[in-house]
Amino acid sequence: MITGPRYKIARRLGANIYEKTQTPKFALRSERKGKPPYRPRTEYGTAMLEKQKVRFTYGVGEKQFKKYVKEAVAKKGVNTVQALFERLETRLDNVVYRLGWAPTRLAARQMVTHGHIRVDNKKASVPSYIVTQKQVISVREASFKKPLFKEFDEKTKTVQVPAWLAFDHEKKAATVTGKPQWNQLENLFNLGNVIEFYSR
Repeated sequence: MITGPRYKIARRLGANIYEKTQTPKFALRSERKGKPPYRPRTEYGTAMLEKQKVRFTYGVGEKQFKKYVKEAVAKKGVNTVQALFERLETRLDNVVYRLGWAPTRLAARQMVTHGHIRVDNKKASVPSYIVTQKQVISVREASFKKPLFKEFDEKTKTVQVPAWLAFDHEKKAATVTGKPQWNQLENLFNLGNVIEFYSR
């Protein structure tokens, strides 16, 4: 997914959706610019803005994102917002990012597409692959020889892994132990508005 200049996109959406925009440097640059971020005047505009925040945060294209929303809405007996959140969070590239193996979701996506990541000891090269409970995510043994994973042990020691993932430092592998739980206060976007956008 091609996104363009990250500083401009983050300022336009009014949210620090990229890792590089969650720094003092970005805050200082935004302050110098002076111009406030775009503020929609209609409910439709607000919903559109929220949709864009989610898409750019996870790096998902419009077609694929729309598919995720349809699947979430189609699920019976479950909260639609929770279902959509689970779908986004359990993407393999996002899981690799959450585990701290990559500094950004884009870097995590590259790790996956380049064949460095395994799921249940089998090669998984599709970033949008959805992991499920009890599956084990690991790094290909040969990949540890590459500069990309040179500081793997040091990095993983300081990462706060989400509650639905468990990382075994000795085995250098992670297991999906539960499901990610949606919490509006912990996120930069409103998935309820996103569902409304596609329900029009």
